[in-house]
Amino acid sequence: MPENPKILIVDDNALNVKLCCAILKDRYQVFTAVTAEEGLKSAKRILPDLILMDIQLPGMDGLTATRVIKSDDALKTIPVIALTSFAMVGDREKALSAGCDEYFPKPIDIKGLKAMVARFLDDRSALRGDCQIDQRPSKGKADLVLS
Repeated sequence: MPENPKILIVDDNALNVKLCCAILKDRYQVFTAVTAEEGLKSAKRILPDLILMDIQLPGMDGLTATRVIKSDDALKTIPVIALTSFAMVGDREKALSAGCDEYFPKPIDIKGLKAMVARFLDDRSALRGDCQIDQRPSKGKADLVLS
């Protein structure tokens, strides 16, 4: 049986990290980093299926980190969702132009975050072929079971 998809949360706000972990840990493997530099090292080590990237981080900001991720052959296909309190006109476009695949504003809407993450990871696991054939007898047909 395949492992649950891996999510890397890069955010320096402990409450946001705790909330995201609580929302996602039942369905996904969740890893965290509090700086962009730490997030880049973790991304290379664990090769997550998705990254939730805060934009305003100490040191290197999240947009710069996203540009680094998208320029790295080993990481560039990993979707990055900008998770940020920046919600001014043009901020979404800045995040997308830096290479983020999506933009999710704070405060975190629990249902909205679950739906966005599922959209990326459910589609991705179906494309990866993470499924198994159920071999139970069923009138000569095998049932496809997505896991």
